[in-house]
Amino acid sequence: MASTLRGVLTLLLLGGNTAVHASVLFALALLKLVLPPARVRLSRGLVAVAESWIAVNSRLIDALTPTRVEVEGLQDLRYEGWYLVLANHQSWVDIPVLQKVFNRRIPFLKFFLKRELIWVPVLGLAWWALDFPFMRRLSKSQLARNPELRNRDMEITRRACERFRRMPVSVMNFVEGTRFTADKHAAKGGAFRHLLKPKAGGVGFVLGAMGDMLQSVVDVTIAYPDGRPTVWQLLSGRVRTVRVVVRQRPIPPEVIGEYAEDPALRKRVQAWLNALWAEKDAEMARLLGG
Repeated sequence: MASTLRGVLTLLLLGGNTAVHASVLFALALLKLVLPPARVRLSRGLVAVAESWIAVNSRLIDALTPTRVEVEGLQDLRYEGWYLVLANHQSWVDIPVLQKVFNRRIPFLKFFLKRELIWVPVLGLAWWALDFPFMRRLSKSQLARNPELRNRDMEITRRACERFRRMPVSVMNFVEGTRFTADKHAAKGGAFRHLLKPKAGGVGFVLGAMGDMLQSVVDVTIAYPDGRPTVWQLLSGRVRTVRVVVRQRPIPPEVIGEYAEDPALRKRVQAWLNALWAEKDAEMARLLGG
């Protein structure tokens, strides 16, 4: 009963915080829509509102739950810069964890989102206002019937990356493409014990469009020693410890280029990610206690 009450209280306060910040964000978004000459300045204002929302959310979770996030490797990160952030994906809790760890330490995290998420109440409109790119999740059969759909997503990626050039940004990618589960691991885990196999496509397109601007890769490993939690378990105080390791890595010049047009480049990007994931798998074993 106590954990349920805690969860309800936390959820209500987070909802109130979201409503207050969303009202300001939507007002700025309307100005951005009708005042094209001021869009870059208003985009900075929108990011400031989003960062304030994240900061208050993080403080509420810290105050109302026993969850503690243990972080290694935050030194040498800069707020004014361009980063490619790569992380494993264990749970929806990963997102508030990443926001807490990186808020105001590096530029605002921007995700490539499934197109359907634009219909999420309040948040979908907020993501649109903040220039989050919305992508279609296509099956192999859909691509076989309509190959031009792949080109459409590539064009969305290019346009998004052009917008990202206007102000510092951290482009976030969950390289596994989906959250880890035992069933998915049995089907897609490959040689990795704690991870799913990485997918190179999204990373390759971003490197091709922004590789000359990105300062480094921010490689993030997220582990939950007590098991992968749900968001409700986080809000109700049943997540004790989250462990996060952050490592800055250089971007090898040989993985930058026209990803869609160069089969050899695609192999190099995949091999590079596979090597990162092998290190991450060993890191996960350490963070989980063996």
